[in-house]
Amino acid sequence: MRQIFFILLLLAGCSTPNKGGYYKDDGPHERPPANLESVADAVPRSEPLHKFANRPYEALGKRYVPMTSVQPFRQSGLASWYGKRYHGQKTSSGETYDMYAMTAAHPTLPIPSYVRVTNVANRKSVVVRINDRGPFKSERVIDLSYVAAYKLGFIQSGQARVEVEAIVR
Repeated sequence: MRQIFFILLLLAGCSTPNKGGYYKDDGPHERPPANLESVADAVPRSEPLHKFANRPYEALGKRYVPMTSVQPFRQSGLASWYGKRYHGQKTSSGETYDMYAMTAAHPTLPIPSYVRVTNVANRKSVVVRINDRGPFKSERVIDLSYVAAYKLGFIQSGQARVEVEAIVR
């Protein structure tokens, strides 16, 4: 079980963007759904925290200690996104990754939890549900689903400077 969890952690955002803005072997489907703008933000609700996904872990030689409760949290940095390469794969929470759902991966926020992510350049914001671990590159703070990145306006560039704020109920 521990080996599978580690492999999933490595898959959740450890690639680097190629010059087209997408990760190697990743990107959108050939024909993404036409209604991406109408995909609703995640709706925050109280959920029990995942028993295994919030334990300390190591990825790419670095140790991470996830938060064990939903609490105030703010962070600024680069966001990236992951798409078809991971679509249909298991996330750290055991859920199936859906690149057209409003979800994200974060190295230490509780799973599950909810955050508002705001693109600093255009002030667009979305609410996503944290259900995965990653990214594991020091310059990036969150990996968003394809649709969340689309709604924030950075699909083509592959990354954007964002503000992340936990939603505490």
